[in-house]
This record gives sequence, structure tokens and C-alpha cells, in this order.
Amino acid sequence: MSASDQEHKGGGYPPLTGVTLVLAAAALSFANFIVVLDTTIANVAMPTISGDLGVSTTEGTWIITAYAAAEAITVPLTGWLARRFGEVRLFVMCVIGFVACSVLCGLSHSLGLLVAFRILQGFAGGPLIPLSATLLISVFPKERANVGLAIWGMTTVVAPIFGPILGGYISDNYHWGWIFHINVLFGAAVASVVWWQLRNRETPIERKRIDVVGLLLLTVFVCAFQVMVDKGRELDWFSSSFIVWAAIVAAVALIALIIWELTDEEPILDLSVFLSRNWLISTVTMGLMFGLFFGNIVLTPLWLQQMMGYTATWAGFATAPMGILAVVSAPIVGRLMTRIDPRLIVTYGMVMLAISFFMRAQLTAQADYMSVATAMFVLGAGVPACLITMTSLGVSDLPPNKVANGSGLQSFIRIMCMATGASLTSTYWESATKENRANLVSIIDPTMTFSPLPGLSPESGLAAFSRAVDAQAVMLATNDFYAMATILILIFAGVIWLAKRPKGPLQQVSH
Repeated sequence: MSASDQEHKGGGYPPLTGVTLVLAAAALSFANFIVVLDTTIANVAMPTISGDLGVSTTEGTWIITAYAAAEAITVPLTGWLARRFGEVRLFVMCVIGFVACSVLCGLSHSLGLLVAFRILQGFAGGPLIPLSATLLISVFPKERANVGLAIWGMTTVVAPIFGPILGGYISDNYHWGWIFHINVLFGAAVASVVWWQLRNRETPIERKRIDVVGLLLLTVFVCAFQVMVDKGRELDWFSSSFIVWAAIVAAVALIALIIWELTDEEPILDLSVFLSRNWLISTVTMGLMFGLFFGNIVLTPLWLQQMMGYTATWAGFATAPMGILAVVSAPIVGRLMTRIDPRLIVTYGMVMLAISFFMRAQLTAQADYMSVATAMFVLGAGVPACLITMTSLGVSDLPPNKVANGSGLQSFIRIMCMATGASLTSTYWESATKENRANLVSIIDPTMTFSPLPGLSPESGLAAFSRAVDAQAVMLATNDFYAMATILILIFAGVIWLAKRPKGPLQQVSH
């Protein structure tokens, strides 16, 4: 039997070359791009969407977190689904489902419908994240697998940056539904190219049972936990019986899930990877880091639009410079992590994030565009170093048969932390704003009288003064968040050194 026959029989295929490789890599990386893009494309459009649907911006954050939570549920299912339907076939089916749900999102006329279709969109998009990485690495020669990993990491980092830009421009100039409808053209192109180039590279199909109980417990946990986090700020957290019950359901489901997964023969989540020190340290560090990072991605456009007077378009442009260094540094990180201690690369990335957060903590209510853009520019240098390196470091000492399970569970935790970070950041920001306003008002002399400003009545002058107090309260809350984020990210940089240095070059893994 020839080598190529053996590869085919085992489900492996020779790497692609030339134009075929370029087309396949472009389509696969763009699939990951549009899925991750939809995590943030609604961020700057959220005030517009909320106003059009007649709900508050606080309620509108469900548009973001529902999508991320749904992704988190289906990511661990990817391995079973790929074995059941084949990787290429599953990939194309998910792209088609993602596009269909995108159309339904754009046509929604109520928050309930939009959130429901965003959940379905997340279900369809979740498997595309690990599948795009798996297929990307498979089409490259083994010695150049780091190129595929770098492309995947670059699209994962850059997509959340382009999201606010596109979302802002569309919501300012067209109906907000087009932030979802643009997926139709891109999704059709991706599905067509992937099916055209890879349909003859299908993986073997296996008829294996699915861990139904584990899946149900996972779904209950994710939903109950997300409801608790999202509704907590509206209902004053544990003073509400609803939040208490949501917390109890989440805790019971999590405990039951852990017990079940540890005893099931074919668990949906392979918890044995927690025994790996590198996996545990890398995953915890990545989850905490991405919670802060995504909180920043959500907070920035809200602050710029609500208090700094930016349009949605300009709020997107203010975050865009992060993409410059992210694009430049991702391929460099892909090369360096096979040559130097990966913990040094992660530390560098964390320090760059800390510098960016510190710059944001120094801004005032009179900050100009360049002050915001420069801080975001610096941020872009750190994220690829953290994402790409910690993903590979996490599976560096796992046995080969555990790598897929480890990377899948790592993706699940990262996505959950992103959704949680978005909710907790918004909660902290709103709470700190109220507290700061109360503190500022408390130092005002109640006997003080307001002299009318030129062209304004005393009542108008008082209103203008109140708006100035509001602006300072919001600015102080924003500064407090970034000061805290600076300290936390430096602590995370120290935690990563608890991981062991891999004995050899880092493995190139799928996510």
C-alpha cells in the first residue's frame, strides 16, 4: 500500500499547495473571522438596536452575551459532531446554519426574537471556531503548521476589532439589521470555496453515542450562570430571590456535571486534562485575561458613545488601531514560540496589555481621539502573544489522544470568560458610576446658588452642571476599572510562571 493510500485510509491527506492552499486557507480563516466578528459587531450598534427595539442598553447586552454563551455550549460538541458527520461536511453545514440565523437576526422586530436567533447563530457558529483551526493546520505541510496557527490566531484577535468598526458604520448609515445580513455574502463564499476545495478530504465517520446527560447539564449550567450574571445588575444581585435561585441552579448543575463527566465512559468534557499543570495554569490565565480584554472591548464603545459624544462609526475607528500591531505580531509570535520560552512571550503580552490599561486609566473627560487610539494601538501588541502561546502551552504536556479534548475545553472556558467579563464589566462600570456621582454630589454645598451662565436660565445652568458631574462620575468609574485591570493583568503575568517550560518546541494544535 502506498503512503498516500495509507494516509487516506487513516483519514489523513497530503497538504495542499499553490493556489489551492491559498484559497482554502483564506476561506477557512475567514470563517473563523466572521464568527468571532459577530461577537463584537453588535457592541457599538447596541444603543441603536436597543433604542429601535424599545429596551434599555442594559437589557441590550443580552444580544452579546447570549451569542457567546451559545458558542460556549457547542464548542465542546465539535469533536463528537465531526466524528458523526465528518469535519468538512459539518463545517459547511454550520456555515449555512450560521448564515440562515444571521438573516433571521437582521429581520427581528423584538429583543426576544433577536436574542433567540442570536442563540441559534451561536450554536451554529461555535463548531466553526475549532473546525477552522483543525482544517487550517491540516492543509499546511507539517513543518509549516505554525503558519496555519498564526493565521487562526490573527483572525481571532483582529475580528473583534473590525466588529465595532463595521457595526458602527452600518448602524450610523443603514438599518442595524445589515450588521447581520453582511454574513450572507461572506458565508456563501466561504461554504462554496471550502466544499469545492476540501470535499474530497473528508474525515472518517464514526457512529458513537453522545453524552446526552452531560450535554443537558452543561446547557443548564451555562444558561443559569449567564442569566445570573446578566440579570444580577438589574435585580440588585442576591437581594433578589430570582438571582439566588439562578445561582443555586447553576451551582447544582455544575457539581452534577463534574460528577457525571468523571464517571461517564465517553464524557462531553474530558475533565482529566485538569490534572495537567500546564493546561490548568494556561487555561485559568487565559480565561481571566480574556475576561478583562473582552470587558475592555465592550466598555470602550459604550463610554465613547454615551459620555464622549462619539458616533458609532467613530467609536469603532477609535478601537481600530489595535488591529495594526495584532496583524503584525501574530505571525512573529507563531515563529518565536517554537524557539524561546513561551512563558516569556506570554509575560511580554501581559505587560503590553498592562501598559495599554494604564494609559486608559490616566484619561480625562477631555481626552481626544488620539489618546484613546494610542492606548488601543498598544493593546494590539499583547493579545496575539497571549492567545496563540497560551493555547499551545496548555496542551504541551498532554498525551496526543488528549490534545483535542484539552483544546476544546480550553476554548469553552475562554468563551465563557469572555461572556462573563462583558457582563461583570458593565455591572462594575454602572455601579462605580453611581457611587462616584453620589460622592461628588455629597461634597457640594447645598446652600450654594448657581449664577445664570450667559444665554442660559438658572435651571439650564443647573442642568449643565449636573451633566458635568455625570461626565466626571463616568470618567472616574472608567479610570478605576482600568487601574484595577492594570494590577490584575500584571498578577496574571506572574501566574503563568507556575507552568512548566515545555521540554521541546510547542505542539501545533487545533482549538
